[in-house]
Amino acid sequence: MLVGYARTSSLGQVAGLEAQERELLAAGCQKVFREQVSSVAKRDQLEAALDYVRESDSLIVTKLDRLARSVGDLLNIVALLETKKVSLRVLSMSGSQPLDTGTATGRLMLAVIGAVGQAERETMLERQREGIAKAQREGKYKGRAPTVRRRGEEIMRLKDVGLTPTEIATRLGIGRASVYRVLADQADGEPVAA
Repeated sequence: MLVGYARTSSLGQVAGLEAQERELLAAGCQKVFREQVSSVAKRDQLEAALDYVRESDSLIVTKLDRLARSVGDLLNIVALLETKKVSLRVLSMSGSQPLDTGTATGRLMLAVIGAVGQAERETMLERQREGIAKAQREGKYKGRAPTVRRRGEEIMRLKDVGLTPTEIATRLGIGRASVYRVLADQADGEPVAA
């Protein structure tokens, strides 16, 4: 079975959603899941489509950016589809042939996309590390300031007056786990940050 997934980022993009749906139906999709939600939000219809597809089905999208937030997200989706023995087809690949992970060429294209994405990520992290090292040498970078541990004395004071960790967390507007971490550090003899 051919299953389509269409998504636009906002409610104002009705024409774009309808165009995607037309392309998917023209490609032979018998069922189309559609939603208007940002890619960073929870995508209920994508989850429903991934749950719906069965062995030997194909999930079809018009473009990769309609499906995945990033290369990592794409690879996770493809890995899930592979466990279900479902292929992915992308109708438009920026001037190249459509991608179909059900073919050897499609799997190769996906591997190249994944490798390029991984290389870009590693290059970005390397540049970030170099920038931090340079800033540290120049005395301009001190790292992220600890957040909850700065409130250690306040946490200990509230504990000493008899408040429970849950009450302390609520009163200070911090997570209960953070309170427990500060209390454990104090029990281990670590100094409480001022």
